[in-house]
Amino acid sequence: MKNRDFDAWLEKFRASISSYSYYIDFDKVVSNVEKIKAELNILNSLIGSKQIEEDFERIVGRYPETLSCIPLLLAVRGSEIYAQDDDGAFLYNFKNMNYSVEQYKIFMRKTGLFDMIENHILNNLVDYAFGIETGLDSNGRKNRGGHQMEDLVERHIEAAGFERNVDYFKEMYLVDIERKWGLDLSAISNEGKAAKRFDFVVATPAKIYAIETNFYTGGGSKLNETARSYKMLSQEADSVEGFSFVWFTDGIGWKSARGNLRETFDVMEHIYNIDDMENGIMKEIFK
Repeated sequence: MKNRDFDAWLEKFRASISSYSYYIDFDKVVSNVEKIKAELNILNSLIGSKQIEEDFERIVGRYPETLSCIPLLLAVRGSEIYAQDDDGAFLYNFKNMNYSVEQYKIFMRKTGLFDMIENHILNNLVDYAFGIETGLDSNGRKNRGGHQMEDLVERHIEAAGFERNVDYFKEMYLVDIERKWGLDLSAISNEGKAAKRFDFVVATPAKIYAIETNFYTGGGSKLNETARSYKMLSQEADSVEGFSFVWFTDGIGWKSARGNLRETFDVMEHIYNIDDMENGIMKEIFK
């Protein structure tokens, strides 16, 4: 990282790397609703019912599988729901009935589902379920976001001519790196006591490169700890012949932790951002 200006480098950090598929996985949403579409359509007959409890009992008696839809109508994943009040505590199973149908009617009344269905607040349970699934899937953005930087780095590794499980590998532990290439990484693993795992490992004829990736949209103490940790990791890696540590990071969250990042930048040879990747840094370092 010699002769590079930290402030100019940091200025190119990005606010987001969200792709079009980051927001909602509609294929997953549609698939989940399709699995229970028939049951939901049976329950649709309850909409506007003037005797909803009797109709519900009749449906459950003939089609007990319709109960499996109920948790989703309350935006709950799984087949069990716990509920309690002054009348007691209950753990309802919606896959295999574990209470009388009368108790399930109490559940439907007290959760408000009967009220929404009989008073036409809900007009179509399939459409409603689609909306619920869409909302639940939005909660998955955190997991998808956590993988976006990994996916981006991997695309650039492949664009540089490397092939997965041939000359680059995903999610490898220190011990696996030692075994595969005969390296002594005790300086990094604290004499084998640390079970460190790297996001990627790139193998070239000259050297093995262990890679970490991350992207931060917001600040916090975690960023300072990450910068300090990777600074130490880089220094430890420098003591191992034929081995280097590479860090790809980005995100405007770093602007609130620029001090610690600068310290790492000043001493770490291989620290790069997205702009570096887009300008072909992979082909320069992995030779």
